[in-house]
Amino acid sequence: MSVLNGEVEVFGQHGGDALELRVFGDEFYARFETLAGFSVVYDVDLGVYCYVQLAGDGRFVSTGVPVGKPVPAGLRRHLKEAPEVRNRRFGQRYVQLRPPEPEPDSAIIRTFGPDGGLLDGRKLFDGDVTGLTVIVDFDDVRSNITPADVDAMLNQDNYRVNGNFSSVREYFHTVSNGKLNYRNRVVGPVRLSKRRAEYISTLMVEEVMDIVVNDLGIDLAEFDSRGDGIVDALNILYAGNSQYTGNLWPHNSVAELRYGGMRTHFYLLTGLGRERADLRIGTICHENGHLLCRFPDMYDYGKRDGDAEQSAGIGIYCLMGAGNHLDSRRTPAPVCAYLRYLAGWADNVVLLNDMGEFEARHGDYGSVLKYETDELNEYFLVENRTSTGLDKGLPASGLAVYHCDTLGSNEWQEGSESRHYQCALLQADGSLDLETNRNQGDAGDLFAARDGVALAHDTLPSSRVWSGSDSGLTIADIGAPGDVIRFRVGGTPSGPSGNRARAETFPDLLIPDNEPDGVESALTIGEDGNLTAIDVDVAIIHSWIGDLTVSLIAPDGGEAVLHDREGASGDDIRRRYSTSDTPALQRLVGTGVGGTWRLRVVDGASRDVGVLESWALEIGFERARQVVEGEVAPALPIPDDDAAGVGSVIRLDSGGAIVAIQVEIDISHTYIGDLQVDLVSPGGTLVRLHANEGGGRNDLKRRYASSDFPALQVLAGQAAAGEWALRIRDLAARDVGTLNRWSLRVEY
Repeated sequence: MSVLNGEVEVFGQHGGDALELRVFGDEFYARFETLAGFSVVYDVDLGVYCYVQLAGDGRFVSTGVPVGKPVPAGLRRHLKEAPEVRNRRFGQRYVQLRPPEPEPDSAIIRTFGPDGGLLDGRKLFDGDVTGLTVIVDFDDVRSNITPADVDAMLNQDNYRVNGNFSSVREYFHTVSNGKLNYRNRVVGPVRLSKRRAEYISTLMVEEVMDIVVNDLGIDLAEFDSRGDGIVDALNILYAGNSQYTGNLWPHNSVAELRYGGMRTHFYLLTGLGRERADLRIGTICHENGHLLCRFPDMYDYGKRDGDAEQSAGIGIYCLMGAGNHLDSRRTPAPVCAYLRYLAGWADNVVLLNDMGEFEARHGDYGSVLKYETDELNEYFLVENRTSTGLDKGLPASGLAVYHCDTLGSNEWQEGSESRHYQCALLQADGSLDLETNRNQGDAGDLFAARDGVALAHDTLPSSRVWSGSDSGLTIADIGAPGDVIRFRVGGTPSGPSGNRARAETFPDLLIPDNEPDGVESALTIGEDGNLTAIDVDVAIIHSWIGDLTVSLIAPDGGEAVLHDREGASGDDIRRRYSTSDTPALQRLVGTGVGGTWRLRVVDGASRDVGVLESWALEIGFERARQVVEGEVAPALPIPDDDAAGVGSVIRLDSGGAIVAIQVEIDISHTYIGDLQVDLVSPGGTLVRLHANEGGGRNDLKRRYASSDFPALQVLAGQAAAGEWALRIRDLAARDVGTLNRWSLRVEY
């Protein structure tokens, strides 16, 4: 399917000149507006587009007034049909264009990817596949694009005509990790018997194929790579630009036409263009994603699975979302990691379930970075989406994190345990713009460079599973966008010491208009320490954000201006401000975190009003280190040549996670090369301090510190409190000694 969200297209009229209209929808249901915002329909009796009015049952009816004539008095802009009318029309059209599906009686069926996340039907993921592409002229509309032009767009190496990123074959070869070699044989143009407008209501596929087989003598067996009597792919490209109406709307569907021992099945139908300058690969790649691989649309139709609200789904971040429209359809977005994983195109699956540092390489379409949850169908994927290569049209650069569930539905934008997307992009700014259909993607969607935790169970967005429990995924210390983005998984919170504090509130406060004191909301942080990093999430409803000044005030009175009357007439502030991208917040580094933090919002001009909905703080801080010490002087004899040895214990009654440790020992002995000395932590970890070194030297008096004795670093993070043991063994005869004293100093 090819979805449009307000794009302007040119429409022919049987009874008048072509005109420009805005289009909202897809081949199943669409609404059309004039550039002035009045809804219109094609009046078949008049052969032109006319303004509409709403009938009593909520459906559109033509006023009989053609576009271009004076607008009927009292007509309102942006009229929409009632949801039940839209759903009914969608259902009727869906039955026409899609193979029958089982009734949606389970969560598995109620999804646009019922076959393990993919659509039902024959799938061609790999190998050599040859499609049949037919150029079609109408009785009244013909194209000046030649078969050679089309062959180059579909098959040529290093194809760059009109600024296209590649040919269709190169595109699929690239994103499939070299697994799918999809070529097309181009035939035609074939001339149809009727005017173009006649094919709005009449599907042309059978007429086209009768000409191809019976008049041109094309042997369909040439297009059967699997030897099962089915044409692999049928692409019908008709003269002129795509017409976004009726059966001419770019679409893929099924046509079971039999010719001898062969039959057609899936087909694509779309406009070719008028001149060579119109050739663009985006729509052809999108529709062939359905046709070849049975990829589902990665957005919300707003008309299925009990849902009447349309949302953007994955937006422009996948070919199968709105990504085919990027760069004026010349550089479509790649197939996202979720669908590549389902297609088996990734030979290298890197699991992120162990702590460590990882690399995400841009354009490495043979790899998938996956974090597994306790449910086989639910997992997270991480991908480098730096705006270069096939991603050059994206508005953002950074890491994309997808929350995936093959049992989800791309129709369900709610994000609840029972109703959620198959593949949800976790928008880094926490805005949910895709779910609420505000846009198809913006600069805040991807995780850009930042120190400390970017994603965890208590961040916004969070890495919780759909049931609301903690998945265990933590992503931190993200590097700058580029060919390689480095990041850390597991337990590196904001700030060097690993301490974090979070608080949020939902004050729902009215912002007084043109009032210099504004309004304030407070949050309290109960931790003590010095700030190392801070994120501030702000959600404000306002109809003219250029009136607003938004400031954060720290407990010590330090102030950071987050928003200073930028944005002119823009609506609403929904944004995360961070020390990594907001210089005013960087000046708070080092300030104390404990106490009352305030957010002040001032509306400095009249007329427009708003509401402070919510705000949240996530603070990384370095806690002042605490120290616990212990010392004993046992004067304990060390038995000679005895493997059992002796032991001494120090009990520490307090202490948290170890940051640094120091051990000091004082042993009298006439041959220290006989000795082994081990430290055993309360948790049972053994660290060998002395291992028969020193030969015939006397006495072992030494201080061991984790800063310069690496073996002790294994104790970092363990609990300091409890019984610590020092074990000493003399493993050779003749020389004897005494443990005089030993001590511990632990920082936590």
